[in-house]
Amino acid sequence: MKAGIVGLPNVGKSTLFNCLSSAKAQAANFPFCTIDAQLGQVSVPDERLTKLAEIVHPGRIVPAVCDIVDIAGLVKGASKGEGLGNQFLANIRECDAIIHVLRCFDDPNIVHVDGSVDPVRDKEIIDMELQLKDLETIELRIKKVEKAARVGGDKQAKIELDVLEAYKAALLEGKSARTVSFDTEDEIAAAKGLFLLTTKPVLYVCNVDDASAANGNEFTEAVKKAIEGEDAEMLIISAQTEADIAELETYEEKQMFLEDMGLEESGCNRLIKAIYHLLTLQTFITAGEMEVKAWTFRKGWKAPQCAGVIHTDFEKGFIRAEVIKYEDYIKYGSEAAVREAGKMGVEGKEYIVQDGDIMHFRFNV
Repeated sequence: MKAGIVGLPNVGKSTLFNCLSSAKAQAANFPFCTIDAQLGQVSVPDERLTKLAEIVHPGRIVPAVCDIVDIAGLVKGASKGEGLGNQFLANIRECDAIIHVLRCFDDPNIVHVDGSVDPVRDKEIIDMELQLKDLETIELRIKKVEKAARVGGDKQAKIELDVLEAYKAALLEGKSARTVSFDTEDEIAAAKGLFLLTTKPVLYVCNVDDASAANGNEFTEAVKKAIEGEDAEMLIISAQTEADIAELETYEEKQMFLEDMGLEESGCNRLIKAIYHLLTLQTFITAGEMEVKAWTFRKGWKAPQCAGVIHTDFEKGFIRAEVIKYEDYIKYGSEAAVREAGKMGVEGKEYIVQDGDIMHFRFNV
């Protein structure tokens, strides 16, 4: 699963990416500093792993990870190939979610591509370019299916045409495709098959100055109002503050810095958790002497699918799953004590795995 960081040039995308990832994207004060998309892999913060390790004393702790892509800055006209538009849009299409960075700070020393700071305008520029590209995709698709739907009586084509026309109506009103919902399974399947840019889940990241990191400012309030009614989330973060935190060596130094800023947790940690949630990802855990490890799965998956995350043979030969709830493991202090208390669940193929479940799979191949 992959999330792409997008935004206009000089809004703080690469600074944020550098904080999130061990990769070092070039960050400088001019447009198109980032030309090629850069991929970084980030660990998902999870305090549960540390607490379990204090009980199990494993050889190592292995957190879940997700991929972050730093995508080149977009300009007006990208849908027609302006600037790095074609490359930008192709990179977004390959991502599962969009992290849209908006500049919400004033600084005369940092150039804004449009000459002034206005995060709502910036949001609308990118929204419009993505919407225009989706409209182009939809109109081409309508030409292909319209005859089969209206004249040929093709049932599947009629369903797809209805979906396309619903999307087209929303896009012509300046709305993203994600604002349109469908009721039937056939419509939902047809919608997914279009792979539109504006159906991807979005997290708006308001990049603020140090003083606004805790409570935001007038720019973030404007963004909050602008996204009302849109199926999207918002996070306030100071990329420069995160860069300063990343330079500190010890955990204690970082915590003192956060306390001085009035923050309980670093913005990067909050952002990674938000990305994980945006991608509808959850974690199950395996705990033993060798390692305590977090495994990523899609919310709603059943036990055999999750077993397959560890190894395909586990899914093919799935017999049952032994499940301990995280809270019970912490309460009783060991797997043996949980068993003795009768708190270990034995689940079959229909069990829907929950976030934080500690799993042991039985299989036979």
